[in-house]
Amino acid sequence: MTPTSGRRLPWDWYDGAIPANVHVSSSAYVETAYSFALCRSSRIGAVMIGDGASTYLGTMFDVGPEGRVTLGEYTLVHGARIICDREVSIGDYALVSWNVVLMDTYRVPFDPEARRRAVRAVPTGQPRRLDHGGPGRPIRIGRAAWIGFDSCVLPGVTIGEGAVVGARSVVTDDVAPFTIVAGNPARLVRRLTAQEMADGR
Repeated sequence: MTPTSGRRLPWDWYDGAIPANVHVSSSAYVETAYSFALCRSSRIGAVMIGDGASTYLGTMFDVGPEGRVTLGEYTLVHGARIICDREVSIGDYALVSWNVVLMDTYRVPFDPEARRRAVRAVPTGQPRRLDHGGPGRPIRIGRAAWIGFDSCVLPGVTIGEGAVVGARSVVTDDVAPFTIVAGNPARLVRRLTAQEMADGR
């Protein structure tokens, strides 16, 4: 990455910098510091981007005050929205396609009256944001997993090593390693063959 002084990216169109509590490996690529415009975490290592990992335009790290996001080595995230109030970890060699949403929190109350109160408070809030602040449930994406475009992974889900999530799926439950799931809600399509597993490693 090699940011210039002040943690600016020399190729960046955005007039901002990578936050001081974000670690980006020197061999990783971040297309724009705008990806961190919604990163509010006060934690050291709020976002950790590993060796050879890449994030491209449209990727947003929407990380709350206690959140932490980790991208493993050679992981590629292309235009995903990562909503994190606790922890989102993406393993080495994983692929996360465009318009994927990873959310470890709903950020709104489930109770209808509490939700109405929260919505009514938005216009007078500073910043103007709907942020319930409820507890997050970690999301874990395993090594060499692949998440297709427009998919949504909900709080508390673990996606196993080498698993494939079909495009436009809504993942509500854990996905076993080396399986293919798809749909809304995502369901098992099939298990990967021994040859497919060998090729993927």
